[in-house]
Amino acid sequence: MIDVVMPQLGEDVAEGTVSQWFVREGQYVTRDQTLLEVSTSKAYVEIPSPTNGVITAIVAAPGEVVPKQGLLCRIDETATG
Repeated sequence: MIDVVMPQLGEDVAEGTVSQWFVREGQYVTRDQTLLEVSTSKAYVEIPSPTNGVITAIVAAPGEVVPKQGLLCRIDETATG
């Protein structure tokens, strides 16, 4: 199981707000596929998948503020599409 966490989005950015998800739970995703969009005070950033697998849990809902390294979703990299 891979935890997808909020990356460091800038030198002085400590959190981001989930704008929208482009995937749903149970969906197979591929490495580098865009999972969601996050907004900060400075920019909108697309977060890619770190691996191939199935989204098993979306933890952060749209509108939710997530700190750096906070959990966004989980991917089962052993599942196949």
